[in-house]
Amino acid sequence: MSKTSDAGERRRATRDLTDHLPEERQEMWVLYERLSGVGPYEDQAEPGRLPEFVHVLVDYIAAGHFGLYERIVSGQERRKRVVEKAQQLYPQIAATTEVAVAFNDKYEGTDPIKVTETLTHDLSQLGEALAIRAELEDTLIDTLFDSV
Repeated sequence: MSKTSDAGERRRATRDLTDHLPEERQEMWVLYERLSGVGPYEDQAEPGRLPEFVHVLVDYIAAGHFGLYERIVSGQERRKRVVEKAQQLYPQIAATTEVAVAFNDKYEGTDPIKVTETLTHDLSQLGEALAIRAELEDTLIDTLFDSV
């Protein structure tokens, strides 16, 4: 395989990852809003959506971590500017991952009706971390495509 086709294959794989991540994020945000009763779901919180939300949250975090970030830090990304940006952003992204994992550990498999008191507070903290993560991901994705 030639270097040109290798580069094309890598770009295609990167494009697939960067297309998939925002889709996962959007699904996660819709469920977040439904669960917490914000946005178009104001005054209609649906705590019964907690199991579904936790599942999608883990999928979203994994898509970023095991898809995009792992690809870059494992040496599959050759553009120095992209690698440097990923290294710069990764500690902040990892901090948001910790918040999401802690949320998952606390709420996975629990009865949503029994955790309503703590759920509102924990969703607020999680929402802040996820908003930061989205900004960081977008910065990294922009760097990927500014460096082509």
